[in-house]
Amino acid sequence: MSTESAFIDSLRALATDPAARGLLDDAAVLEVGDERLVLTHDMIAEGVHYLPDDPPADVAWKLVAVNLSDLAAKGARPVGVLLGFTLGEAEWDRAFAQGLGAALAAFRLSLLGGDTVAAPARVLGLTAIGRAAGPVPSRSGAKPGDLLWVSGTIGDAGAGLKALRGELAPSSALIERYRNPRPRLEAGERLAPLVSAMMDVSDGLLIDAHRLATASACGIDLALDSVPLSEAYLAACGEDRIAAVTAGDDYELLFAAAPDTVPALLALAEQLGLPFTRIGACVQGAGLMLSDHGAPVPLPPSLGFEHGT
Repeated sequence: MSTESAFIDSLRALATDPAARGLLDDAAVLEVGDERLVLTHDMIAEGVHYLPDDPPADVAWKLVAVNLSDLAAKGARPVGVLLGFTLGEAEWDRAFAQGLGAALAAFRLSLLGGDTVAAPARVLGLTAIGRAAGPVPSRSGAKPGDLLWVSGTIGDAGAGLKALRGELAPSSALIERYRNPRPRLEAGERLAPLVSAMMDVSDGLLIDAHRLATASACGIDLALDSVPLSEAYLAACGEDRIAAVTAGDDYELLFAAAPDTVPALLALAEQLGLPFTRIGACVQGAGLMLSDHGAPVPLPPSLGFEHGT
């Protein structure tokens, strides 16, 4: 089976329009007159992104939220979605449709169209369209000397999945983070003018930090001891930070910003009621380096989730 990264590499020659950003970003950015349209498409599959017994309404929420998280990382305001839906058992489909309606209502969005197919395996896709009034940060703008930040807390959704699988004690807070992620739309829109680079954390903090470093052609030194963990995570998992930074499904914002933006970032975090935590720095060189209380730490064998591995 092809790996996700290898297959994307094979497609880069096709992505000739500047809007594609070389397939190195969370979304495409189309200049239409004086307006920038931001488009993203994510799929979720049963048994890969959600459990077979997850409530259909939660699956619908997650499908919407993970796509809107990509728009958040580009500082875009969502305007509508297109749905690709695999038809299955009628009751499940009806519950999904109701959940989709609730999710779209929560974000004040409309369904603009889409397509359906009948197939044995349920794979769902969504295209989200947004508008950006200001700058649209890429993954490739980080520079040596920038500081690396993350919003919220890391590892909760991965621990929630373990709880649902019976690998951890049940925790409603962690399960909620897994089933019902919250895209950081307002934070992304307000961060966009302040940052050098930004992306969402979907496949694991380490693998996504590595992707940001690769796209920006710089190194990243990430301090494991600085990664923010929630009280619910600490109660369930203790100080298992490697599990937190490789689990994925966080849908927080990872961003690089110049040191002189620190006062503005901290003021914005206070206004939003959402913590921004400095977790490292961009440095000369290439790739990802990990430390714990200043001491170098070997990278784990897997930095996070990648399809086909």
